[in-house]
Amino acid sequence: MGKKRNRLQVIYDILNVIREKSGRIKPTHILYKSNLSYQMMEDYLDELKLKQFIVEQKTKTGKTYIITDKGIKYIQEYSTINNFMDAFGLG
Repeated sequence: MGKKRNRLQVIYDILNVIREKSGRIKPTHILYKSNLSYQMMEDYLDELKLKQFIVEQKTKTGKTYIITDKGIKYIQEYSTINNFMDAFGLG
């Protein structure tokens, strides 16, 4: 069994899923790709909206989430930190 993800990794995973889908995604796709329970996903999405990493857009068929520039910056900075940790055997 793999190592348990920490909070920062989960946030990275959610934002990266959105970015990989052209920056716009439906919640069901986030649920499947991020490997979270529905309630946990909702909690993370609420936090990401509050911190302005994503915005929610209501559509005729439901809602979609769009990554913001701040969310993209998080992905870049997280990757930098992760690469640093790996380079020094801290990961």
